[in-house]
Amino acid sequence: VEKHLGVYAVYDMFFPQLLAGPIERPYNLIPQFFKKYDFDYERVTNGLKLMAWGFFKKLVVADRLAIFVNYVYGDVHDLTGAPLVLATYFFAFQIYCDFSGYSDIAIGSAKVLGFNLMENFKQPYLARSIREFWQRWHISLTSWFRDYLYIPLGGNRVNSIRFYFNVIIVFLVSGLWHGANWTFAVCGGRHGFYFLMEVW
Repeated sequence: VEKHLGVYAVYDMFFPQLLAGPIERPYNLIPQFFKKYDFDYERVTNGLKLMAWGFFKKLVVADRLAIFVNYVYGDVHDLTGAPLVLATYFFAFQIYCDFSGYSDIAIGSAKVLGFNLMENFKQPYLARSIREFWQRWHISLTSWFRDYLYIPLGGNRVNSIRFYFNVIIVFLVSGLWHGANWTFAVCGGRHGFYFLMEVW
């Protein structure tokens, strides 16, 4: 528990991770506010390099792919075959580079200031299963849902029907977290179903 209002406010408004993550837990970030930081050339340059890589992924890769994806998805009735398949693959890399690029910018800018934020993406498209994918994709959010929703619901320490229910609820809420639209709920539910198919 952090009882000092100023320290809590700094944690709550810590700009590198304010908008979209990584979702940093208080026990990792708040103690860093009490440390003394001296200028460290290597740390600062590493942070700037990570930020540059994040900007490259966001502005050069994601935003360029978005041009083609938006064109194709905006005219799906007149386009068929290869353009639709290509746009779908491009969209997968667009959302990855957009989101992981932002995370790299946030982690890098925090590093420049002397703070260490958790890694948020670990090459998720190289995962060999749905379970492994969710251990690599938006790690801070996945762990947050695990600790604050999945485990309080009983996790896997319940009967099998309740376990299936817990998994589906977590994935549905995860989908709605990404956007308040039925399409996001369907996407979350689909991933929950894939997860359960792997369990089965």
